[in-house]
Amino acid sequence: MVIDMISIGNIVPDLEFDTYQNEEIKRVKLSDYRGKWIVLMFYPADFTFVCPTELREMATYYDEIKKLGGEVISMSTDTAYAHKAWHDSSPAIKTIIYPMGADPSAIVSKTFNTYVESSGLSLRATFIINPDGVLKAFEMHDDSIGRSAKEILRKLKAAKFVAENNGMVCPASWEPGTETLKPGIDLVGKI
Repeated sequence: MVIDMISIGNIVPDLEFDTYQNEEIKRVKLSDYRGKWIVLMFYPADFTFVCPTELREMATYYDEIKKLGGEVISMSTDTAYAHKAWHDSSPAIKTIIYPMGADPSAIVSKTFNTYVESSGLSLRATFIINPDGVLKAFEMHDDSIGRSAKEILRKLKAAKFVAENNGMVCPASWEPGTETLKPGIDLVGKI
């Protein structure tokens, strides 16, 4: 099966998967989160070393992401039952209250092109999807390199700002309250 690469500006497929959240396993679709900004965080596997540091760090920003109208979904090729076992046994993972997506068939990972066939695991990758289901940003890298939840939050804030301020763009390292740009006006003669 050949899957087309999901591209910036395109609507992501309405995939269905199990989640573990608040002691409950349930079946969801990405469309269940329409109207919210989605931070979809792929990671290699439960019961590993770098993954709990990232997921715990994201948990510290979860309330702020919710206030922005967002939702975090972590995703690995583990089952929802493995997520529950990890949540029950790991102090770091006990801090997670956002949905932990399960992708044992690797359909979600393959669709987002994060799946590594030789290991059966996902690369570390983060996708920011707008409330209409359109992919706005992503990053992907080797599994030995952990992400920054603070930078993911910054990117989410920038994507939200641009969506709410027609024609404006955010320069490098933009933070809320700092200067933005209006292409064609601010950039003339400044580059």
